[in-house]
Amino acid sequence: MEQNNYQGVLQRPLVTGFNTRSTTEEVIKGIDLSGKIAVVTGGNAGIGLETVRTLAEAGATVIVPARDVEKAKKNLEDIPNAEIEAMDMMTPASIDAFAEKFLSSRRPLHLLINNAGIMWVPLRRDSRGIESQLATNYIGQFHLTAKLWPALKQAKGARVVNVSSLGHHMSPFSFEDPNFEQREYETLQAYGQSKTASNLFALELDNRAKAYDVRAYSLHPGSIAGTELAREAPIELFRKMGFLDENGQLCPEVLAALKTIPQGAATTVWAATSPLLNNIGGVYCEDGDIAELIPAAAEAAALAKVHQSGVQEYSLDKNSAKLLWTLTEQMTGLRFEVK
Repeated sequence: MEQNNYQGVLQRPLVTGFNTRSTTEEVIKGIDLSGKIAVVTGGNAGIGLETVRTLAEAGATVIVPARDVEKAKKNLEDIPNAEIEAMDMMTPASIDAFAEKFLSSRRPLHLLINNAGIMWVPLRRDSRGIESQLATNYIGQFHLTAKLWPALKQAKGARVVNVSSLGHHMSPFSFEDPNFEQREYETLQAYGQSKTASNLFALELDNRAKAYDVRAYSLHPGSIAGTELAREAPIELFRKMGFLDENGQLCPEVLAALKTIPQGAATTVWAATSPLLNNIGGVYCEDGDIAELIPAAAEAAALAKVHQSGVQEYSLDKNSAKLLWTLTEQMTGLRFEVK
């Protein structure tokens, strides 16, 4: 019987030799991506840009869908293998248009890196009424993957990589009120449930898609210096999470744990390319390896701390993964049949 990762049964580190300080250059060493096609969302800044650069230098052609095309052109101008297209993860019609244009090229898609995301923002909703962190960090992933499914299947050996977060420790997915319509909005909970959803999606996608040689993964990139991700977060939020001392300075243990951008993108690149994952999928990764499982009986505190690691069992739950897939189809009106 083929194994799946429901309840985290495959969440055992492979002892790859990589760690929190490993870089993209180290994890891609010896891997040739010539002739491969990749799509990297959010690939015009931060760890997304580093991911694009690394894949392109290994020989891949990388398509970068971007909301701000001019910014993307400027940031990607020195990467010859990169193609830029317009797309907004919060706008369903924009995702449809991008996918239709890609499919019209009749190219296979070997790597889909769902990297785009937002973090700790005030309450906003998309045109469907979906809370913005959920819409961007998960619903957009589901929508884009569904639309690009024919090209993924065509590749005859593709990977879908969801950039999730240790932030999934902050909240399981709320099936009762995912859009904060009946409860007070709390940005950390919204962020946490969006990342739990991303993990559950990778888990269920892998189980459904592996028969077509498409594997899926989710991952925590690490706490990374030099990105724009938390630019809207109030300073009180960082204090609440224990990141700042009484003087408003980063705590020494937080500072020591921060990754550089090449270190932060390393697990994405590893999950997308490592031959060690050729026969395993649906797993949550961190630091260039499969992460440890945190059993339900030993759930972490409500707020993730920078020294914590591992994946919560609730974000690899079989029933939740299947229920979320159905709920997402209902929320979006999009039918994602893996066949």
